[in-house]
Amino acid sequence: MASDDTNCNDAISHVATSVICFITLLGLCHGLHILLKPISQPRIISETIVGLFLGNLPLVRSGILHIESYGLQNMKFLTDFGMTLYMFTLGLEMDPLVLFRIPKREAIVAYSGMFFTFILTSCTAPFLHYGVNGRVKFNLAFSIILSSTGSPLLTRVLTDLKIGKSDIGKFAISAAVYSELVTMLIICIGYVIFQPEYGFEVRRRRSDEHEYYKVHGAIPLGVALLVQVVITLVAGPIILSWVNAANPHGKTFKGSHLVLSVAFAVCIGCISPLMGFSPVLSAFVTGVFLPREGRISQFIVNKVNHFLAFVFYPYFFVWVGLEAQFNQFEIRTLGSWARLFGFFAVGTVGKIIGALSSGFFFDFHWPESIMLALLLNVKGHLHIYLTIIAMKNNIITSSTCISMILAMLLKIVYIPMVAKYIIKRARKRLPNEPLALQWHNPAKELRILLCLHGPKNVSSAINLMEISKGTGDPGIVVYATDTIELTDQIASTVVPGGIDNEEVTDKSVVEFREQITNALQEYIEERGHGITLQRAMALATYNTMHQEICHLAEDSLITLIILPFHNGSPADDDTTNNARTGFRFVNRKVLRNAPCSIAIMVDRGFGGITQLSKLSSRSSTLNVVVIFIGGKDDREALAYAGRVAYHRGVKLTVMRFLVDTEAENSVSRKTTQQEEEMKLDDECFAKFYETYVAGGNVSYLEKHLVNSAQAYTTLRSLEGQYGLFIVGRGGRVNSMLTMGMNDWEQCPELGPLGDILSGPNFSTTASVLIIQQHTPKAELGGGDNEFSIM
Repeated sequence: MASDDTNCNDAISHVATSVICFITLLGLCHGLHILLKPISQPRIISETIVGLFLGNLPLVRSGILHIESYGLQNMKFLTDFGMTLYMFTLGLEMDPLVLFRIPKREAIVAYSGMFFTFILTSCTAPFLHYGVNGRVKFNLAFSIILSSTGSPLLTRVLTDLKIGKSDIGKFAISAAVYSELVTMLIICIGYVIFQPEYGFEVRRRRSDEHEYYKVHGAIPLGVALLVQVVITLVAGPIILSWVNAANPHGKTFKGSHLVLSVAFAVCIGCISPLMGFSPVLSAFVTGVFLPREGRISQFIVNKVNHFLAFVFYPYFFVWVGLEAQFNQFEIRTLGSWARLFGFFAVGTVGKIIGALSSGFFFDFHWPESIMLALLLNVKGHLHIYLTIIAMKNNIITSSTCISMILAMLLKIVYIPMVAKYIIKRARKRLPNEPLALQWHNPAKELRILLCLHGPKNVSSAINLMEISKGTGDPGIVVYATDTIELTDQIASTVVPGGIDNEEVTDKSVVEFREQITNALQEYIEERGHGITLQRAMALATYNTMHQEICHLAEDSLITLIILPFHNGSPADDDTTNNARTGFRFVNRKVLRNAPCSIAIMVDRGFGGITQLSKLSSRSSTLNVVVIFIGGKDDREALAYAGRVAYHRGVKLTVMRFLVDTEAENSVSRKTTQQEEEMKLDDECFAKFYETYVAGGNVSYLEKHLVNSAQAYTTLRSLEGQYGLFIVGRGGRVNSMLTMGMNDWEQCPELGPLGDILSGPNFSTTASVLIIQQHTPKAELGGGDNEFSIM
């Protein structure tokens, strides 16, 4: 009994010590990451430094974890398990069908970089003596691995550095996926034919006296792998489709279905390893041939990636440090340094040559081509893992292994400098590319973010989409976004619903979201020509909801955000009145921080049930008027009116308020800025007049006024004549026509004209759309901006 108690206490003590060490490891990684943050180094650098340092401490090796006895063997088992999960998710995020389609630009850039890197490595590897035996087969395998890119690591680093959503960032990530997909498939095929542990000899049946299993020949192993692929392709879609259908979005996953899905993947992944295939490579094959679409696949990828990022990667680099003992690096040998810098230089030069050659074909600027090459030169966790495995199998020496690991780290260290250069070049172009309707390229589809507070906004949203689609070619992309307050009750029902999304399982939220989705989809199917609908959600408290909206606009390269006015029907209850106040502050914050133009919709019948049929009919028209006084916001309103003018069910009138000549002569002399603004107004209006008014599609009225009192009287005279008013929020040159109006404003966020038209003293049936033009900032903060430099 005493012996059992002693063993139990030892086990508890060992577990407690391991937990404390792991918590310390996470704390050290996080602390070092904070210290390195000023120089923009990604988290993997801190994880690598801490892991290699701890792994080479004698106290860690022999004192705490008893590494020299059995600890290292256990760590190897856990590392293999983590790499199996890593490879499974890597395959699950890839689509093998892209290899059978016409290659995109990203694929050609990736393949050209791989080709030139392979050629240079094959020519230089024999002289640098990376392998112990230096055979041709090793050099070829080494060249193939060096040609690839660590796509998961590159994605993680670019996301941390806030350039993952730039065009060059997305291009590099896509090209890296092509590169790694091709490389991994080649490695899998090569592993069936050759045996790395036996000097890359052709695989044949043998019994190793040092191993407990038999090594089968290439044909049985190839047949086993083929059977695994066939079963995955046939049974995988059936099982996962059934699980997805039984667990729709908005409901929590059933535990039994999760167990079934995981058990299926594990059973399939064990077929080829029974014949001697690598379990790590088998996990990749299983993942790559399973359906990547569907909720269950996204759920698994999301959960596994969280585990890898926060648990496995720090642990992985401790294992690397334990295996790669730096005292075995031959620091005084020239060959060690030649292999280190040769590994770095050859891969870099090969990627640059490939990117420049393909970039010349696609008309890329050479700086962008070089930046792409440097990004695609990154090696990931798999490359480090394979390096350690090669050392343990005596394929390479310990000194060569350490040289290659250090070279891989050098390929990551310079990435922040590349990111800074990308942002620097983007800053030069950003002021010339404002996200506003006035400068929108008509050859490109218009991207609109349409916010909804609930089902009551659906009819208005449908009519806005209808009149905003213009000619229908190239059409518009609408992100219909549900703005939901994050209360304590809703927060308890939030679960991860995808790689970048959250999902709410609260019954009321699920029901009204489904109601909105069904109504919008019905409209798209019946009359949605030229409209691409995307659903989104802004789930946050009222204090931070504007950030969710602005981030979504940045991520999706939105040109116009349309917000519902916070005031609803007077019959709304107290809960709705509280929501009014919250959404009013949200609207104000979005107006101040939005990365594009913004519009606020005051709905007073525009979303009526019968309104849609009127908009689609020649016999019944909607009268719309645009009030143009001058300034950037009015020019933006005029640009939006240009899209409305194409709708057959809309009768559009443009009314321009001009200052009376005699009154204009009585005011003080205009500043240079005012004169430039007036010149821009005249140019913009002349272009609109020539395009729409001269052809008879749009009516034009001109009002010569003396002051704001006459402007107010003119607006009141329009009551009952129009169903929709489109006005600019502010920023006008002819301020004397609006001077003093803000003295009695109830809603300053609507601007002087918008406040009058939406006030209780004006029409109760006329809707108002108030538009504010985006003013581009000269500086790019390096946030999650989706910017373009290519």
